[in-house]
Amino acid sequence: DQDNAGSLLGSLDLAYLFSYAVGMFISGQVAERVHLRYFLSAGMISSGIMTILFGMGYFWNIHNIAFFIGIQVIGGLVQSSGWPSVVTCVGNWYGKGKRGLIMGIWNSHTSVGNILGSLIAGIFVNTAWGWSFIVPGIIIGTLGILVFFFMVPSPEEVKCELPDQLPATKYTDRATESSDLKKTTCHIPMETVNNNKTIAMETVNNNKTIEYGATNSQSSQTSLISLDKSKEKPISLWRALLIPGVIEFSLCLFFAKLVSYTFLFWLPKYIHEKANYDPEKAADISTLFDVGGIFGGISAGLLSDFTGMRATTCVLMLALSAPVLYIYNLYGSLSLAHSIGLSMVCGFFVNGPYALITTAVSADLGTHEVLKGNSKALSTVTAIIDGTGSIGAAVGPLLAGVIESSGWNNVFYMLIGSDIMALLLLLRLLYKEISSSLRRS
Repeated sequence: DQDNAGSLLGSLDLAYLFSYAVGMFISGQVAERVHLRYFLSAGMISSGIMTILFGMGYFWNIHNIAFFIGIQVIGGLVQSSGWPSVVTCVGNWYGKGKRGLIMGIWNSHTSVGNILGSLIAGIFVNTAWGWSFIVPGIIIGTLGILVFFFMVPSPEEVKCELPDQLPATKYTDRATESSDLKKTTCHIPMETVNNNKTIAMETVNNNKTIEYGATNSQSSQTSLISLDKSKEKPISLWRALLIPGVIEFSLCLFFAKLVSYTFLFWLPKYIHEKANYDPEKAADISTLFDVGGIFGGISAGLLSDFTGMRATTCVLMLALSAPVLYIYNLYGSLSLAHSIGLSMVCGFFVNGPYALITTAVSADLGTHEVLKGNSKALSTVTAIIDGTGSIGAAVGPLLAGVIESSGWNNVFYMLIGSDIMALLLLLRLLYKEISSSLRRS
């Protein structure tokens, strides 16, 4: 309740976001080495405890900023266990053919969580703000217990057939068309796996292995299965970085998430100051940005599944989001209808690429053909991509806080510039996808 309240709250946000980003790189490595059910449930329960402790600071009458920063740092670390784990679980269950749409629908939970979090916090913020943290902490802790007892991380654990993991898009220089390759397939006699599927090795004219897959004469599905699951080893961060496309998408997500999180943190204040709405109404309108994000993520996934071109889908939406941001700054405060409509449109185009990269793209790259069926890479790749994006999520609101004093126009110029940078980082992959599509046609 002092003049420095804004800077103190900014310090709390910064402590959490940077801690989350650092923890992401650690969590990806840990998730490959432990059972995902245990790791995810432990992270959820620990996150609930940290959130409850933060709220208890109100009832314990604690006014020491070090206490709250410490809670935020620990909370960021334990919450970073979530995303690599859940993307790996969903990636294990669903193949690449319809992964974009499925994960686009599934990813809507992040926007729903943002909306519910804002609404729950709003109920108690003017009475006893501690409950704004205690109630969500209880919710996530309870769900963590349910995850511990009921979640099944992989189809193999319940003896279900593995999904099709053939890549929809290959971010490599190698041609994929049969006309460009003299393909030879040899079936090597080996012991059968599970339901009498034999391991087949497919080679091309240069005798380099493309992938290992399980084949079935009665099914066209192929799963990337390594020769011996018990001998699979988690890959290092360095090897994960060498997977084609990981670096480009990671850096792209840095800027895409920078834009998204700047909106998430600063949109209520922007609407309050520009449109002269009261803080509660401004906060309610700002949640429509997440509503637009839900439809943006689903649309991006559906389009990328239909075309098989993930990078092209991202570039298209990023190219459209830049002028939308400019229009929003000009006309978003003219009326309530403008605020509502343009908030949803911005959310659609800003969060569409962000959602696609953190879900379907991460899962695709984590099961890339260069891994030759090694399933111990998905969490690491997801952690690298989203961890890099989380650094952008920390930098964006910080930059906005510095720039905002010189006018909101400059904040939007920063966001548009970041959007363009995200687009430029995908141009190489865009070229390869278009070239491959033209060769096929």
